[in-house]
Amino acid sequence: MNGAIRALPHSGRRGAEALQVARRVAGLDWTAICRGLDDLGSSLTGPVLGPPECKGIAELYGDDRRFRSTIDMARYRFGQGQYRYFDRPLPKLVAELRAAFWPHLLPIARAWAGRLGQPAPWPDSLDDWIELCHDAGQTRPTPLLLRYGPGDWNALHRDLYGELVFPLQVVIGLDQPGVDYTGGEFITLEQRPRAQSRGTTSSIAQGQGLVFTTRDRPVPSRRGWSAAPMRHGVSVLRSGRRHTLGLVFHDAR
Repeated sequence: MNGAIRALPHSGRRGAEALQVARRVAGLDWTAICRGLDDLGSSLTGPVLGPPECKGIAELYGDDRRFRSTIDMARYRFGQGQYRYFDRPLPKLVAELRAAFWPHLLPIARAWAGRLGQPAPWPDSLDDWIELCHDAGQTRPTPLLLRYGPGDWNALHRDLYGELVFPLQVVIGLDQPGVDYTGGEFITLEQRPRAQSRGTTSSIAQGQGLVFTTRDRPVPSRRGWSAAPMRHGVSVLRSGRRHTLGLVFHDAR
């Protein structure tokens, strides 16, 4: 999908808006995204949100009713800054985005599991997968909104909240790098077999997504395929304010 995306005019027809979101995500260059994931464990997408939609999501940060938990990263030695986990019901656009990405991420997850000889417990339906998470005691929603100010950063980590894990997730930029903020690049670090670790940085444009691995990715080895552990984080924000939307596809205990 090329060019800027504009928000749909308000019509009260959420079904039509959800369909539009699904079409945007379906129109991304999934061949290139898959190639990036295979090569680096992360891959930028084209635009999936317009500026008004980005602003609308970012402005939710101040509405306490929308969130089940707020994390002060410095308190837990996770870095510096803050993020908030959405409560149910998820904002409609957030729920629509997660549902739109699922059918495109699912084949990648299954292919990776096949390479590694691992089980692929994810059903065709995202709702069915979330139900499995709940049956396993993972009942808390995990989509989150992150906010960084000058000097804030996020330590390298993995988003594992229980035994059931979906191996891919998405982060969407809500502000303009170089305009609203400087610094704050997204970082992935891959622990390569019998080699030094490799880091990759990405600047996420406003409305653009980045798909990345939750835990590890398959890499060719002498014995076929091996799992290369990966972590992700955010570099120090130099100035301004940076908001991002995180879409995690498994719920938490």
